[in-house]
Parts: sequence; C-alpha cells; structure tokens
Amino acid sequence: MEPRFSFLADTLPSDSIPNEPAPLDDTPLLDAYSTAVTRAVDRVSSSVVKIDVKSSSSRRGGSGSGFVFTPDGLVLTNSHVVHGGSRFQLTFNDGQQAFATLVGEDADTDTAVLRTDAPILQPATLGSSRTLRVGQLAIAVGNPFGFQFTVTAGVISALGRSMRSSTGRMMEEVIQTDAALNPGNSGGPLVNSRGEVIGINTATIVSAQGLCFAIGIDTAKFVASQLLQYGRVRRSWIGIAGQNVPLPRRLAYEYQLKEPTGILVVSVQDGSPSSHAALREGDIITALEGQPVAGIDALHRLLTAECAGQTLTLEILRGVERLQISITPETKPDEHDA
Repeated sequence: MEPRFSFLADTLPSDSIPNEPAPLDDTPLLDAYSTAVTRAVDRVSSSVVKIDVKSSSSRRGGSGSGFVFTPDGLVLTNSHVVHGGSRFQLTFNDGQQAFATLVGEDADTDTAVLRTDAPILQPATLGSSRTLRVGQLAIAVGNPFGFQFTVTAGVISALGRSMRSSTGRMMEEVIQTDAALNPGNSGGPLVNSRGEVIGINTATIVSAQGLCFAIGIDTAKFVASQLLQYGRVRRSWIGIAGQNVPLPRRLAYEYQLKEPTGILVVSVQDGSPSSHAALREGDIITALEGQPVAGIDALHRLLTAECAGQTLTLEILRGVERLQISITPETKPDEHDA
C-alpha cells in the first residue's frame, strides 16, 4: 500500500492559511531621495556656469562646465576644457553672461582656475573628498552637449582610483561614480546630499556605462591654491605610481603609526629618485621627513618645489618591517625646461 502524503495546506483550516505579505510602499523612501537631490541642486545651482571657449583664431571652440567657488569670482573647471582658449564666456543658470580670464591650469590634475567680474556671485560650498564613502549619494551638475544645467544622480562607486592625465602623469585619488556624465559635463561639480562640492567631473570611459570619474575636491583645493600663488603647480618628484591602502592594524599599533592609511607602491619608474633609493613595488609609504603620509594627496603636498635636490627620509613598511630610506626628489621632469 503506497504511503499517503499530507501537505501542510491540506491540514490547515482555510481561515488559518497565512496571507501574502502586503507590498512594500517605497513612496516615503523615494520622496526622501528626491528631496535630498533637489535640495542639493538648489544649493549649488546658482554657482554652476557653462563655459564657451574661443580660440585665438576667432573660431568657436568647445564648451564645458565650471563653478564659482569664491565670492570674488574665481571659477574651478578642467584644464582640458580651457586649454588653448583665448576667450572664455560664462553663462549662469539665470541666463546672466560674463567673460572670464585664465588664472592658471594644471594638466597633470586636469584642473584650471578662471576669474570673472560678474556681479552678485554665489560661491559653491566646498566639501571634502577624504571623508567620502562608497555608496553615498553623488549628484553631477553641468552642461552636457550644450544642454544648459543638466542634473544626474547616482552613487560613489569607488574611491582612490588612478587614471592617466593628458600629460601622461597618473592622477590619483580619483572618484568613480555612476552619475551619468557626457561631453560638456567636464569641469562641473559633483556634489553630496548637502550640496557640497566633493569633486570636479572630468571623464568617462568611452563605450562603457556607469563608469564616470571626478577629481577629488581636496586635490582641486591644493591645485587652486598653487595656481593662485604661482600661476602653476610647483612640484618635486620621486617617480612612483601608488594607491591609498589601509595599514595592517597590527603593524599600525606595533609601530604607533599616526595615520590608518598609507600609499602602496604599485610601480617604480626606471631612473627615478625612487629607483635610486631602491624603493620596491609592494612597499607602503607611511611618512616623509617625519610627516605622516595618509595618501597620495598628502605626499603631493609634502613634495614641494623646495624638496628638489634635498635628501629626505622616507618611512616605509616592507612586509612586517618598518624601514627608513634616503631619497632625493628631483624637479618634476616636464619642468626642467621651465
């Protein structure tokens, strides 16, 4: 005799069968998201400008985006937006137009500063790119394909990316986002949910979707200060490519390191100061001349023009060992003829 199977539904009274769960109502969540985006956009909108570039031949050049960051009319944008231009016309969100002059540009970080005499300016609030976290809201504002004042939103997809600039130098501390960017977005602000600028939109990967990049605002602040002071960024150079990494907790505790992160050496350029100092791939830089180095930006700030030709002490972790090596930075190669 075959066994008789009894299923749960067969043994339960009809009135005791659990009801299907009610569908979730995402309306409050979506409303909160929309409110965050609109508030952030409202806060930055009056600072964003469309930049039309004309060359010295009087032919119409390209266009891009930028944003006012000081009350006296300084504008941040990309170097590749303004490079080679002789006249720069700004168009604000309210239709106001004004001309600008070039203060300086740094192709190594794709950053440039313009100055305008336009009246009644509302500068954007600059945040920090160091405190960003993957997954947080990111909002891009700009003028893609000439469509003035376009907003896209997404998240911070990754931090600490490296990409090669037009000069061949690796740009470090680049922010990856899936907030859609198109030609014309370049130079516009990437902002957080509070409307604070956390990056300058700079590039996408052709034929890819959701792979967009921005220069961290902490890098842009440093570059802007150098451009305003010297008209260019004065640097010395040690010849590595690196990325920011967390330090092993045990080693950080054992050696009482002041910062939780350092720079992992990814490659060493032949004939460079780092090559002469026997720095190796896989070493982690933690300090220069006793100053903690938490990341690439910190190292760039320490490698001033005055360091060129001076023998400095570089502190590294090599495996589980803490070492001090001597290194002599040189003037950045493309400045030898300057």
